[in-house]
Amino acid sequence: MSNQKLFNIAVVGATGAVGEQIIRLLQERNFPIQELKLLSSARSAGSKLSFKGKDVVVQEATPDSFEGVDIALFSAGGDVSKALVPEAIKRGTVCIDNTSAFRMDPETPLVVPEVNIDKINENKGVIANPNCSTIQMVQTLKPLYDRYGISRIIVSTYQAVSGAGAKAIDEMLRQSKEILAGNEVEPQILPVGSLPVKHQIAFNAIPQIDKFVDNGFTYEEMKMINETKKIMGDETLEVTATCVRIPVVYGHSESVYVELKEDFDIEEVKQLLAGSPGIVLVDNPAEQQYPLASDAAGKLETFVGRVRRDLSNPRALNLWIVSDNLLKGAAWNAVQIAEYIAIEQH
Repeated sequence: MSNQKLFNIAVVGATGAVGEQIIRLLQERNFPIQELKLLSSARSAGSKLSFKGKDVVVQEATPDSFEGVDIALFSAGGDVSKALVPEAIKRGTVCIDNTSAFRMDPETPLVVPEVNIDKINENKGVIANPNCSTIQMVQTLKPLYDRYGISRIIVSTYQAVSGAGAKAIDEMLRQSKEILAGNEVEPQILPVGSLPVKHQIAFNAIPQIDKFVDNGFTYEEMKMINETKKIMGDETLEVTATCVRIPVVYGHSESVYVELKEDFDIEEVKQLLAGSPGIVLVDNPAEQQYPLASDAAGKLETFVGRVRRDLSNPRALNLWIVSDNLLKGAAWNAVQIAEYIAIEQH
């Protein structure tokens, strides 16, 4: 990005797990930054984070924080985004929002760069980053959608505790030690911090991510259903989801059943996936090679394997999809959007 315009960048939620990854990626990608503002809640303000060998003091995020800021990347929770994104837009800032605050707003583009990058230019000041589980699924299914059409998707997720924040990681590790020592545990965080009933996550699988809605699905499941239709630009898609939290630190895994509209050749499907940007095909059952969360952790790509024709429906496929939920599922997707904006304004 030599001879490129330099940008004033703000990271909101800089001290959080996603915020820290955004800062690391901006540094590693050598994003063209003139000034970097690191913003957080009053509680974290005053702390220091390193960027390119220099300490940057974290400031409290207020409406005036966005004066002179070109691009702001938000990952501080939906309430913060609802309060501050409109203030940032008023001051001429383009906002990339990692929360669910604007995802289903008809005026707001919901973007996965490998799927619908053209939508970025339709923004009215804010671009939404989809849910982590949605991102890796639509990124994988997009080449199949374009080639064969898709009528139906059934997804079951196996989601890492990092998706619920640092306290959830701590809880899982603490519980694991206690149980291995033969002690009782008292769950305090999962599945949902604000709900009265808590469940053990160590050595367990919890079929609840976020609160339940009236139809028996959770908000997380409804996000996957609604966001997939919006990103693909196809309201006729039939999508259903079951989202499960498992005791893994980083990396969401998904079992996906997808019904295509046309017949397909399984080798062509694999070649399509292997040739798609940001996707790595790991699919060699004879050698027991398939995507693992432990391999995907810390990587920017989405990994796909266990690709096979369904036995009961010849037009259906089964896939296994794995990606780092804090990277492609959040920080990397947001930084990709910022890079596109920077290139467009060059």
